[in-house]
Amino acid sequence: MQLAANQLAAHLHKGLKSLYTLHGDEPLLIQEAADIIRAAARGQGFTERSVYTVAGAHFDWSEVLAAGASLSLFADRQIVELRIPSGKPGKEGSAAIQQLAEQARGNDSTLTLVMLPRLDRLTKGGAWFAALESFGVTLQVEPVERNALPQWIAQRLSLQGQRVVAGEEGQRTLQFFADRVEGNLLAAHQEIQKLALLFAPGELTFDQIESAVLNVARYDVFKLSEAVLAGQSARVQRMLDGLRAEGEAEVLVHYTLAEDIRALKRVKDAMAQGRPMPVALREQRVWGVKERLFERVLPRLSDTLLAELLQAAHQVDGIVKGLKQPDWPADNWQALHRLAMLLCRRCVVQTSAPRAITNTAP
Repeated sequence: MQLAANQLAAHLHKGLKSLYTLHGDEPLLIQEAADIIRAAARGQGFTERSVYTVAGAHFDWSEVLAAGASLSLFADRQIVELRIPSGKPGKEGSAAIQQLAEQARGNDSTLTLVMLPRLDRLTKGGAWFAALESFGVTLQVEPVERNALPQWIAQRLSLQGQRVVAGEEGQRTLQFFADRVEGNLLAAHQEIQKLALLFAPGELTFDQIESAVLNVARYDVFKLSEAVLAGQSARVQRMLDGLRAEGEAEVLVHYTLAEDIRALKRVKDAMAQGRPMPVALREQRVWGVKERLFERVLPRLSDTLLAELLQAAHQVDGIVKGLKQPDWPADNWQALHRLAMLLCRRCVVQTSAPRAITNTAP
């Protein structure tokens, strides 16, 4: 049984199941969902808790199976938590999880809670995950996307009786807050809690939030890709600066930018051969947020412009590998910045046709 995160509270109100699986790549939201399940379990007499973390190829699965099958020595009911940080239980673990899932069926004395990272489609098609879905409840915890972060912050503030000023000033305040904590939801949660300690319930001004909220952003090179394709030049600049400060590998940043350019060219070529855009996007494995960005950007990118972007990506590839290129900065990050901006500026909504690329400083 699959469940959405916003359905969890209503589901638990109707009664507990014996097996829950949480998977996603946002630790704060996974932890909060687990806390809700644990609180409901404690209210129904599950007073003992055992935690097992799968680490390495020599993990003892028999201990977990024994815990799931036996009654607690010191309590009527128990919670057995299984954490698999890698999301890969292995062959022995796959068989053990299937057995654990079957044991959980109809076992009112043990609540089993399995916690996993974000899983790809192939992993979710495995027999062990199918068993978890078949015998229990699975909940995929989705991350808070960047454009939804200001509203998420506002909702969290309202839970502690605080709010920003109404109107444009309030939106600017929430945007500032989101910029400072981008990609780091746990830090955002901590900063919101700090505001409850510093200020009384009620309206918060921009100056109050600016003085209190630290710059705790954690930048993701793959989110950089989305910012570039969305034409968000100020955000791209901020993310590149953050990635550089965090010590991200230049070669990974270049690969991400270059792969987007190559994918745009491949989809454009497929469309020229008569394939509809949705089919061409699926063939190039372009999904989700990036699929929508490609759909918006592709009609405005000519074959000539994409060829010039590919050539620029090739030149920057040489720079990050230690080669010098005429008319390009010698510094790796400056070259990456120029490449990102060459694409980003072509992704901004324009009223006139895009101009050809020239190798001038951005």
